[in-house]
Amino acid sequence: MTQRKGEKTTISIQEHMAIDVCPGPIQPIKQISDYFPRYPRGLPPTVPPALSRAGSLRSPTARHKSGDDTAHADDNPDRAFGGAAAPSTATTGKKEEEPDVEGYDSDDSTTLGTLDFSLLYDQENNALHCTINKAKGLKPMDHNGLSDPYVKLHLLPGASKANKLRTKTLRNTLNPVWSETLTYYGITDEDMVRKTLRISVCDEDKFRHNEFIGETRIPLKKLKPNQTKNFYNCLEKQLPIDKTDDKSLEERGRIMISLKYSSQKSGLVVGIVRCAHLAAMDANGFSDPYVKTYLKPDENKKSKHKTAVKKKTLNPEFNEEFFYEIKYADLSKKTLEVTVWDYDIGKSNDFIGGVSLGISANGERLKHWFDCLKNKDKKIERWHTLTNELPGTTFND
Repeated sequence: MTQRKGEKTTISIQEHMAIDVCPGPIQPIKQISDYFPRYPRGLPPTVPPALSRAGSLRSPTARHKSGDDTAHADDNPDRAFGGAAAPSTATTGKKEEEPDVEGYDSDDSTTLGTLDFSLLYDQENNALHCTINKAKGLKPMDHNGLSDPYVKLHLLPGASKANKLRTKTLRNTLNPVWSETLTYYGITDEDMVRKTLRISVCDEDKFRHNEFIGETRIPLKKLKPNQTKNFYNCLEKQLPIDKTDDKSLEERGRIMISLKYSSQKSGLVVGIVRCAHLAAMDANGFSDPYVKTYLKPDENKKSKHKTAVKKKTLNPEFNEEFFYEIKYADLSKKTLEVTVWDYDIGKSNDFIGGVSLGISANGERLKHWFDCLKNKDKKIERWHTLTNELPGTTFND
C-alpha cells in the first residue's frame, strides 16, 4: 500500500499485530478499521471479545481528549471503545441479541434445518402413517457444500432394527422433497400412550459411516385417532437414549393373533394372521419366518402347531388357524405361547421373538385373553409386540 508524503497513517503496525481472532460469526461491517480493534491505554490486557464488538471503534480524534475524558473512559469500557458510540443502554440491548462470542459453538449457532411431516393414527387398522414431506435449510455435510439426506424412523422405547423405517436418499441437496409415506403396522392404543416417534435426518456416505444431521421427537399421545396432524419442526442435536429408564425387552417385530372359543367344537381356535417389521436374521437383510404355538402347561407335549415358512420377508402373511380341544373352564389355567422363528438350512433355526397370552400376562396380552373368555364364539384379533425373550422361558426349536 502506497502512502503519500505528509499523509497521516490511520492504522499502525501495532494495530495490525493486535487482530482479535474470534471463532464467532463474521458480522457485516462498514469500515475496514473495524477489523483492527484499538485497545486504549490503561485497560487490562484481557478485554472480553464481546466488548470489542459492542459499538463503533474510537475515532482518531478521540485520542486527543482531555485526561478527564480518559478517566471516564476507564470507568466505562463501552465508551472507551467508541467515542461516537450509541448510549450505554442501547449498547446493552444489542449485546443481549448477539450470541455469546466466548461460549460460541459452531453447532449451537448453525441451524440444522427444518422438517415438514404429518402423522395419522388409523385406530381401526392399528396403523401409524408417517408422511415425510420435505426438509429445508439442512446443514451441509459434504465437501461440495451439500448433503445426501434421508429420513429414518424409530419407536421409543425399544428401538431396534426391527422397528426402523427409512425413506429413499436424495442426492446433492439441502432442501429435499420426499413426499413419502412410511407405515408402522400393529400399533395399539397402549403404544400410543407410552411410545415416542423419533425422526432423524441423516447424510448418506458411500465410503464412510452415514452422518447424523438432526432429529425431532413426537410423543404419540399427542395424536388423536383418525386425525392427521401436521408438523413443521426445527431439527435438534442428537439426544441420548436413557436405557436405564427403558425397562422393556428388546422389540423384535409385531404379530396379529386371533382368538375364539368355539362352544360348538368345545375348543380354542388360534389364528396366526400376519407379522410386521420382524427383525432381520439373515445376511441379505431378511428372514424366512414361521410361527409356532403352544398351549401350556402341556404335559403330553402335543400342543405344538407350526405354520408354513415364508421366504425372504419381514412382513409375512400366514392366515392359518389351529384348534386346541379344551374345556372352557380350563382356559383360565392355560397360557398360549406364540414364537416366531427364522428357518435356516443346514443349521439350527434362529429365534426372532415371542409373546405369551394368558392369565399371568399383562397389558394388551391379558386383555386379549380376557376378551376371548368373555365373548364365546366371537373371533377377536389383536396386534402384539414380539420380544427377544419371555419370562421364565427357554426356547429350543
